[in-house]
Amino acid sequence: MTTTYDGRAVANFVLDFCDSRGASVTHLDLQKIVYFCHVWSLIGLQRPLIRHKFEAWEFGPVLPYLYREFKSFERAPIKGRATQIDPLDGRKRVVQYSFDQETESHLRQIVAFYSRLRTSDLVELSHVVGGPWYKAWHHGGNINPGMKINDDEIAEFYSKVSCPFSVQ
Repeated sequence: MTTTYDGRAVANFVLDFCDSRGASVTHLDLQKIVYFCHVWSLIGLQRPLIRHKFEAWEFGPVLPYLYREFKSFERAPIKGRATQIDPLDGRKRVVQYSFDQETESHLRQIVAFYSRLRTSDLVELSHVVGGPWYKAWHHGGNINPGMKINDDEIAEFYSKVSCPFSVQ
């Protein structure tokens, strides 16, 4: 059975990793970095990382629940962490993460690379003409919220792209 993760856990990993290196992450940066974590897991690990589908929104691939979680930060660096409601007591708790060694090693490489890029570069990379976001956004019909980006389309497109970071 393939283990997939909640995008909030991946987001918290990204935020903690960047924080440990003194790098700030905005809401837009986070969405793109989490997306590329998913992309390169599909390619490098041959499995999806995140159990939910990304949606094609105007500014790129988005996990809507991450958008709701961090939208209050707008363009400022994110200082909080993604939370969830504990079903036992109804309190909000920070979403924890625990990845197998292969996944965590892979994520470290991905985040180390993408977190060094400017927001505009991340947007450009996620909006590449002919890419998965582009195909979902420009599907020939009316643009509407909630357009899902298919993992098969992601894998097909990025399997033809050179990996931009060194795989160890």
